[in-house]
Amino acid sequence: MTTTSIYSALNYIQSNLKAPKGQFNSFGKYHYRSCEDILEGVKPHLKETNTCLVISDEIVTIGDHNYIKATATLYGADGGAVANSAFAKEPLDKKGMDPSQITGATSSYARKYALNGLFCIDDTKDADTDAYTANTTQTKAKAKAPETNSIKEKRIKEEYFNSIKQQMGIKGIDNKTIGEQMMKMFGKQNSKALSEEELKALLNWATNYEVAS
Repeated sequence: MTTTSIYSALNYIQSNLKAPKGQFNSFGKYHYRSCEDILEGVKPHLKETNTCLVISDEIVTIGDHNYIKATATLYGADGGAVANSAFAKEPLDKKGMDPSQITGATSSYARKYALNGLFCIDDTKDADTDAYTANTTQTKAKAKAPETNSIKEKRIKEEYFNSIKQQMGIKGIDNKTIGEQMMKMFGKQNSKALSEEELKALLNWATNYEVAS
């Protein structure tokens, strides 16, 4: 393909890039894509359009909080460039994780959304979108009614499930890995069979899961 400008190259990539949600989260019963999935999908198009993709990070402090700003930049053979940035808030502390692991997990999250914006990828069904947040908010609003012990237990377990799903999405933990860990820790394969304490232990493991560099 002969490209005349960086924008024609970007248009071609946006129109032809296929980055399906090849990952499956057994807790939320939804498919999702990782940053690595997007990069694998875009590589053939970079060769076709004679462009290169560079992703960089920087720490931005806003008020008392640090954010990772990830920027994805597409460079063309004509010398042009187009970029998109995304932010992710860096937690002050994560039990069992050193600062580099915290930063790495936050970086992966920000990079995925920088790529989404640059290549017009829609993640409306992912667990970290406004739609998911709105649904979670509605669920919590319904829980304000007086609770029986069984309803309270169900709500607490659902909160653990949601937290584990979020960690799986951020860390890129797949269904096979989480299943193997449940068997190792509790001798169970069905997540619905886990007790509150077991879910709490599984959440702690997922939170402390080390993201591969």
